[in-house]
Amino acid sequence: MIFALAALGAGASLPACQPSTFSAAEVGRSAAGLEQLPLTISAGGATHQFTVEVARTEEEQAYGLMNRNELAPNRGMIFPFAQVRQASFWMKDTLIPLDIIFIRADGIIANIENAVPLSLEPVTSMGPVAAVLEIPGGRSAELGIKPGHKVTW
Repeated sequence: MIFALAALGAGASLPACQPSTFSAAEVGRSAAGLEQLPLTISAGGATHQFTVEVARTEEEQAYGLMNRNELAPNRGMIFPFAQVRQASFWMKDTLIPLDIIFIRADGIIANIENAVPLSLEPVTSMGPVAAVLEIPGGRSAELGIKPGHKVTW
């Protein structure tokens, strides 16, 4: 289960969609019925492309990646917020390790936290964020993704 804490601001704009090199097969709807979009992280001169499911509603955000046994290396889930807020997630019923990437309104990564499967310990943003990205655990370190890098979708 995933939850977000109280909103700290209003009127946040989310990073804009950017043209990409993704094929039509990589967008559309996921097996879980969620919208899928291409997402790019610009990291130290390199770009890393992901296909992410979009958890837009409170229900989709509450369920997140619970009860999944795997997540492919270049897949993930994005949680865009209607308002910039302090965000906190827990991993109850989440079976796989995840990197939780907290994204400010300008698309810059604020912080990255490693989430432990099934943990009830909160994983929290360092300040208000406009979105949260979940990717497979350890993938950020593997690709050299760090706070200060840019996320676009």
